Amino acid sequence: MLLSLIRMIQAFREYQRNVTELSALSDRELSDIGLDRSDIPRVAGGRYNG
Repeated sequence: MLLSLIRMIQAFREYQRNVTELSALSDRELSDIGLDRSDIPRVAGGRYNG
């Protein structure tokens, strides 16, 4: 159970880090890689199939 909690915390931290990094990009930069601001949560969570 403790290992599960640790993994959940690590996954959340990675998600937050990804959101922060992607949010720092300009709209132009996001467009260049085929993303829109609304895609950021899905991409950060690994659920983007675009």
